[in-house]
Amino acid sequence: MDALDRVTKRYATSQALMDQIRYTAESLSLGFDRWGEQHVAGPSLYFLIVAEMSFDGYTDPLGANKWPVNRCKIVTESQDTFTDVARDVAATRDGAIIVTADGTIQEQMVRVRNPPRNDVSGLDDLSPADWMGTKHLSALETSLREDVIWAVTLSEEDGRVTTFLDGTYRDYPRDEIGGRWRPS
Repeated sequence: MDALDRVTKRYATSQALMDQIRYTAESLSLGFDRWGEQHVAGPSLYFLIVAEMSFDGYTDPLGANKWPVNRCKIVTESQDTFTDVARDVAATRDGAIIVTADGTIQEQMVRVRNPPRNDVSGLDDLSPADWMGTKHLSALETSLREDVIWAVTLSEEDGRVTTFLDGTYRDYPRDEIGGRWRPS
């Protein structure tokens, strides 16, 4: 499968799933009204949408941080339920949330290891932005892995939502998210 076929397949199988995750991250950002207050952290999320069930080669369990699968196991089952659970997780847990391409959420939240320079092509060509912290840099690097389809982050510092694909990113600062549906 050449690079164009791979990207086409990624978009075809994951765009709606990524849109729903991004929409939820944007909703949480817009729903939090204490951005900019000293000593206050906003909601924080880091999602990895993966093509394969085997992600043990680059992740480690992050202790007791777990997604409550008893409340929401599949992203697309109910937008409201997914958003409610994501709100709770964003305020009380840390780590990356793994979602398989079919929308199934893995219970164990993880720490993502940096890829070795010789294992992932394109690492030396990445252009991270000055505002990127640890979570965003991890998502940018991890998006280069063959089995990672997308990564989506919500920054606890300023409510920015960012999507990552194949070592590129699209940034949505809080004052620009929501498009036409954004409340005034």
